[in-house]
Amino acid sequence: MSEASTTGARVAIVTGAARGIGAATALRLAQDGFAVGVLDLDETAGKETVAAIEAAGGRALAVGADVSDPEQVEAAVGRIAAELGAPTVLVNNAGVTRDNLLFKMTESDWDTVMNVHLRGAFLMTRAVQKHMIEAKWGRIVNLSSTSALGNRGQVNYSAAKAGLQGFTKTLAIELGKFGVTANAVAPGFIQTEMTKATAERVGVSFEDFIAAAAKEIPVQRVGQPEDIAHLVSFFVSEGAGFVSGQVVYAAGGPKA
Repeated sequence: MSEASTTGARVAIVTGAARGIGAATALRLAQDGFAVGVLDLDETAGKETVAAIEAAGGRALAVGADVSDPEQVEAAVGRIAAELGAPTVLVNNAGVTRDNLLFKMTESDWDTVMNVHLRGAFLMTRAVQKHMIEAKWGRIVNLSSTSALGNRGQVNYSAAKAGLQGFTKTLAIELGKFGVTANAVAPGFIQTEMTKATAERVGVSFEDFIAAAAKEIPVQRVGQPEDIAHLVSFFVSEGAGFVSGQVVYAAGGPKA
């Protein structure tokens, strides 16, 4: 019997959980009662998230893995299962950007983004789904983006984020009979280190960048990582068992 089954706590894995949306989601799931595997490329980077969870009375484990490497993924999921319990919630959040206009984009820019977002979500889901099927219960949430609708300078990122939506819908069809749901969250402008880096790249102060973005958003503010964490919390809840294969744009206003 796993430790999770003796304590009654379900186990969640959040990738890219060292900062930003991933860290906020890991904290929220811990508040919801999950033990959380905090997975990031650098294990040390995830320890800050773990410390915050433990300070609030939760259980968490920092694990380092490159989500695009099948051996590292299997090892990471195995370690989380052994130390926290069998994972039945997976949030595929790990992501990178390599923005450039098409004519300047290199094969490396394309491959890096595809490998982290799409290959990473595939490998993580394949590794975790067996635990969900055994438990006859599971929740998968994939992080897409409003960039899936198209965004100048992001042909790689837009393609990857659109791909995750098709991935999500097919998971919902294949895994539904096992009590597993799969949904996607597509954030709009969220105030994170990633958007800060974008502002720096285009040579605008982050404050001005945020102010300009907020003017274009119907709710007149940019999103915070916690806004996305709230939505993920719903998708992985017991009450969301009849919601599957959906893409929700969390962007402060309607998107297609």
